Amino acid sequence: MKIVRSIAGVPIRLTTERLNHIARRHPEMADQEDKILETITSPDCVQEGDSGTLVAVKSYPKTPVSQKFCAVVYRQVNESDGFVVTAYFTSRPASWRRMIWKR
Repeated sequence: MKIVRSIAGVPIRLTTERLNHIARRHPEMADQEDKILETITSPDCVQEGDSGTLVAVKSYPKTPVSQKFCAVVYRQVNESDGFVVTAYFTSRPASWRRMIWKR
């Protein structure tokens, strides 16, 4: 298990179970743990997700599927705990989501 801090300073857990879940649902995310963790700690922006989640988004010029944005959905349970829900590559941040924070 890896733990990094979100831009709000909340520790966010990335477990082996979540990494396996992400790789099963999004095969292009296999072996992308470093990008997932970096997206949480140093996003280009953070958007409001569904059901109390947040979506950290960061642009990467090179990924297994060309130039893409990495989107990491996570939940901050409280000021001292949070966890990754899922992660995926996308062509652009969702335009319909409310922007919480932007670099």
